[in-house]
Amino acid sequence: MNVLATASRVIEQIQDGLVRRGFHDVRPAHGFAFVRISHGDATVLDVAEHLGVTKQAASQLVEQLVQRGYVTRVADPSDARRRLLALTARGRACTRAAEASAAEAVTAWQGELGVDGTRRLARLLARVSPDGPLRPIW
Repeated sequence: MNVLATASRVIEQIQDGLVRRGFHDVRPAHGFAFVRISHGDATVLDVAEHLGVTKQAASQLVEQLVQRGYVTRVADPSDARRRLLALTARGRACTRAAEASAAEAVTAWQGELGVDGTRRLARLLARVSPDGPLRPIW
């Protein structure tokens, strides 16, 4: 069983779907950052911890997202020294496009497994999936 190859293929299919939908300037790592940012009250440090990278690496990734119009930085109303990150309308649209692309990838499995087999696989994966942050493994 080559689970890593399956995971890589799903990520490739999501990336291909994003490109087809006009999001040419995002990478999988951006999507993992979107997950944390979309939950609210995220800072660069929160993104770094979520991705398992240094604060400097997360800062560079966030800066790319800000420059490309996916994320904004706003002053935290309770602490002006902190900058909170939020998805822009473009960032939310990209997230929806990624979700649609992921659904397409999994729906394609129904040709091999059938509807019941795909549902069973989803239930089994949910049983063994770890709780906690969704982060890249490389």
